[in-house]
Amino acid sequence: MKNIWQSRLGGTKPILIQAPMEGVTDTVFRQVISKCGKPDLFFTEFTNVSGLISEKGHDSVAKRLKFSPLEKPIIAQVWGNNPQDYEKAAKLIIHMGFDGIDINMGCPDRKVVKKGSCSGLINNPKLASEIIKMTKKGAGGNLPVSVKTRLGYNKIQTEEWIGFLLKFDLDAITIHGRFSRQMSRGDADWEEIGKAVRLRDKTKSKTLIIGNGDIKTIQEAQEKYEKYLVDGVMIGRAIFKNIFLFDKNIDSEKVKPKEKLQLLLDHLALWKKTWGDAKNFSDMKKFYKIYVSGFPEASDFRNKLVQINSIEEAISTVSGYIKTFL
Repeated sequence: MKNIWQSRLGGTKPILIQAPMEGVTDTVFRQVISKCGKPDLFFTEFTNVSGLISEKGHDSVAKRLKFSPLEKPIIAQVWGNNPQDYEKAAKLIIHMGFDGIDINMGCPDRKVVKKGSCSGLINNPKLASEIIKMTKKGAGGNLPVSVKTRLGYNKIQTEEWIGFLLKFDLDAITIHGRFSRQMSRGDADWEEIGKAVRLRDKTKSKTLIIGNGDIKTIQEAQEKYEKYLVDGVMIGRAIFKNIFLFDKNIDSEKVKPKEKLQLLLDHLALWKKTWGDAKNFSDMKKFYKIYVSGFPEASDFRNKLVQINSIEEAISTVSGYIKTFL
């Protein structure tokens, strides 16, 4: 099986990746992004390994790993604190057709950190070590294994923490340029991400270093690549400002409101087809600001849409607006 990270080594850099975002980057939104401008790699929302392998929880948890061929190449991102469950989950993920498995050691959510998972693992290198080893054992050389993390927990610990991770011959390490307790506060520290690149080079490791944090455009990603010599750049919240972010040939400012609203209709229709009643429709409302913008009445129309609690009514309302006003 082709190692997706290694195959990118001889390609165009930086590798551009859409960041996984909880409650946002599900299969539906990834498919919409793919049609508007596809990144080099997608990651799934983070999925609990223990739930994935359990008899009771598997069906509901596995929905988080749903994807279409349009989204490939795609990495399954997982989290948890039981090394044996990571091994079993990795074996399942191989058969699901993913291109890699990524261990979340960066999410700062207090509920998961309290359980010693995600960025809580920064404070527990012994457990982190066991998790990496068991994930690689489960992957069995059939899937590349990577880690997404932060610069530290209570403070910056680049040399200590990233230096530790570099010992495990991971295929890639994605580094969000903040420590865990910062959450999203302050500016991402790209100087420290650059330090991680130098650490990697010093150890002669082949692990790719992916930088993440505060990137709003492909031009910014290119600048960070050239300045800090990262192998790739992961971009997150900027997709809400520009759904065409990954297509260098589209000027989002010139996209007409009618085209954006048609994209919203496509998103709504795909949501209905994919999830039906399996997801709360209110989760869809966070996406409205992507499409309902760029025309004088946009704010009022967006507020109207937010009040609607039926996907059928939302589709009808958007269709009617396009016919009447655009």
